[in-house]
Amino acid sequence: MPMSAIEIARQDFGNKGRYVHAADRDEAEMTFVRIGASQIIIDHTEVPSRFRGQGVGEALVSHAVEDARENGWKVGPLCPFAAAQFRRHPEWSDVLAT
Repeated sequence: MPMSAIEIARQDFGNKGRYVHAADRDEAEMTFVRIGASQIIIDHTEVPSRFRGQGVGEALVSHAVEDARENGWKVGPLCPFAAAQFRRHPEWSDVLAT
């Protein structure tokens, strides 16, 4: 499934939030914590086996990158999956927190 066809929603809960892809009763999610007004830390990614190999996890991280660019945020990928995605996508370095 192309990344552009994967529906991702951002849900904000104060200083925490998540990006989620839901289909039927399954959800893939990537959670984050806000650090001030200009940074998020991605701390966990969970992709059910049903969604694996379809680009859902990458789409979750990509959506956070797009939001970071639109909102002037930096992203700290604490989660190993998100960190691996940033290594695979050097074009995302503009939003990578150092």
